Amino acid sequence: MTRPARTVAVLQSNYLPWKGYFDIIRDVDLFVFYDDVQFTKNDWRNRNRIKTAQGPQWLTVPVGQSLGRRVCDVRLPEDGAWAAKHLRTLGQAYARAPFAGAHLGWLERFLLRERPATLSELNQKMIIHVARDVLGLPAEFSCSSRFALGGSREDRLLDLLGQVGATRYVSGPSARGYITEERFREANIDLVYKRYAYPEYAQLHPPFEHAVSIVDLLMNAGPDASRYIWDYP
Repeated sequence: MTRPARTVAVLQSNYLPWKGYFDIIRDVDLFVFYDDVQFTKNDWRNRNRIKTAQGPQWLTVPVGQSLGRRVCDVRLPEDGAWAAKHLRTLGQAYARAPFAGAHLGWLERFLLRERPATLSELNQKMIIHVARDVLGLPAEFSCSSRFALGGSREDRLLDLLGQVGATRYVSGPSARGYITEERFREANIDLVYKRYAYPEYAQLHPPFEHAVSIVDLLMNAGPDASRYIWDYP
């Protein structure tokens, strides 16, 4: 019997990720946070960039240097001073953005009021909020730590895709370096590599920069944000 079509993406959770991350979420029925893998420092898991009058600036969540942790086990500092600093920086950088008022509220909620205990929980809550409540995306969400997985990097991925019933897998383009396409064909899973190509929008502090957090697009374009991710010719 033919199994129902199901498009799936599997990505680690990022801190306030860029618009391409949400473009992948739009393409799938199920998005799985791949958070039971080793934490990597100086990566997108705990940092991202925003635009300021001085140029692109990093916002980095202080989580220590230890690599002996899975992403889902990385705890946030009990002192929320870093979160207050991030919120101040965002408020200052986007004070002149037309839709700052519409988005600083939910940022304050997740960073200061709810105060999740782990980096993974913080990332997931903000990503799901933007995907569902801001961009109106219908994808379901899950987390790899809910599944029993084993073997090599690719074995684990294929095992996960099999358990969730994937018939199509959407991957970022950088995965071409380690994915064995033949194994996906053998598993009857269509493999699609995402292509990132986006128009510019009215961004503060030129020159224009694509490689910044989704927050930049939301602050500047508001309800028209999707026009600059997928609703364009």
